[in-house]
Amino acid sequence: MSQLQVRHDWKREEIEALFALPMNDLLFKAHSLHREVYDPNEVQISRLLSIKTGACPEDCKYCPQSARYDTGLEKERLLAMETVLTEARSAKAAGASRFCMGAAWRNPKEKDMPYLKQMVQEVKALGMETCMTLGMLSEDQANDLAGAGLDYYNHNLDTSPEYYGDVITTRTYQNRLDTLTNVRASGMKVCSGGIVGMGEKATDRAGLLQQLANLPQHPDSVPINMLVKVAGTPFEKLDDLDPLEFVRTIAVARILMPLSRVRLSAGRENMSDELQAMCFFAGANSIFYGCKLLTTANPEESDDMGLFRRLGLRPEQGPMAKLEEETAVLAKAVAYQDKSSAAFYDAAAL
Repeated sequence: MSQLQVRHDWKREEIEALFALPMNDLLFKAHSLHREVYDPNEVQISRLLSIKTGACPEDCKYCPQSARYDTGLEKERLLAMETVLTEARSAKAAGASRFCMGAAWRNPKEKDMPYLKQMVQEVKALGMETCMTLGMLSEDQANDLAGAGLDYYNHNLDTSPEYYGDVITTRTYQNRLDTLTNVRASGMKVCSGGIVGMGEKATDRAGLLQQLANLPQHPDSVPINMLVKVAGTPFEKLDDLDPLEFVRTIAVARILMPLSRVRLSAGRENMSDELQAMCFFAGANSIFYGCKLLTTANPEESDDMGLFRRLGLRPEQGPMAKLEEETAVLAKAVAYQDKSSAAFYDAAAL
């Protein structure tokens, strides 16, 4: 009998009860639901590129891009179009079906909107899905990006409403929910998840998933990040989260949001192959592919493809064959990004 139910009325105690299940029971339930909707051996691959790095005015305590913390990060201006397109072409050649572009902003400035819309159109012309994360969006900005053809917009809730103030003070939880409302109303797909391992309690992980699962429409993509502790940020010395608690979070996300993509995001660089395999079994079916996620490390492409082969997994789209050769194309693209002014976009020149 089908177990598939799509609900938007989850109570906190119901979710905490799922977290408390014996691991075998939880994994069986999550994996069974996963198989009803998705091919369990197929993983959607996205590539994430920082199109504008550093100097963010927000005070997110986990983020090396905040201007408030000294993390040694070199700030950069908005990348030039050809730099972005070179990365997008390489991502497609390596098997990525979606290209995600992130800028370290509180919100995009109006002067940059025409350029951002052009960027969306140019990447889409390569035959890829597009995603952006630019901070908060007004209703008009969301409509503009949707009109340009942007497929997904990422805006994470990060944690539970109760713990949020211990992580960020420069924007409210409602600010985040308002952006998600604007994105959904524009017709774009929503990408929204959170970060675990930030010193939160188990009930906060349940609270984060409750907020996502009780949205009027579930996020199309749900990235679950493990905190990457960066020197210079307030969270650099937090204790590590038990890896099995991370697996539980993936499994409960799959149960609560059975039609959503659940993505293994930041933190995979420090995850064992065995832990990632458990996450895929628990219902994760999307990853960020490439050696860098915005400013933090990610597994090498060859490592990911080696793990895929060992587990019998395959990308949702894109070639599996000759990926070692195609990785060389990516390496050339990364080398292409020098520090010359030609690599960046100058809004003042318009």
